[in-house]
Amino acid sequence: MKNRNKKTVIVEDNEIIRIALRAVLRQGGFEVVGEARDGEAGMALIERLKPDLVCLDVVMPKLGGLDALAKIRAEFPEVRVLMVTGQTDRESVQHMIRQGAHGIVVKPFNAARVIETVERALGLVS
Repeated sequence: MKNRNKKTVIVEDNEIIRIALRAVLRQGGFEVVGEARDGEAGMALIERLKPDLVCLDVVMPKLGGLDALAKIRAEFPEVRVLMVTGQTDRESVQHMIRQGAHGIVVKPFNAARVIETVERALGLVS
């Protein structure tokens, strides 16, 4: 698998999901440069590491995913953001996209679909 040299940060409060997502991303050739358990720690990591992509949980302590998304869009407009969520109803998904998410990773996730969603968000495939 060719390395795409894209730095990724995972912001997810559930450790099992974080571990699974990290494994899927690394298997897909992406570099996971940092992980955080809540939105505040995630924002600090994003500021320090300047990733290409953030996988951002919607429901988290301290700073929720949608609030973190708004901050990322305002402070780091070049960073691509994928929301990680179990909310798949049309209204929730459309709201996340309108707020600036570049895609949605649905929990529980399918590894191939995660990689496809990441590649699309980063413009590696059309």
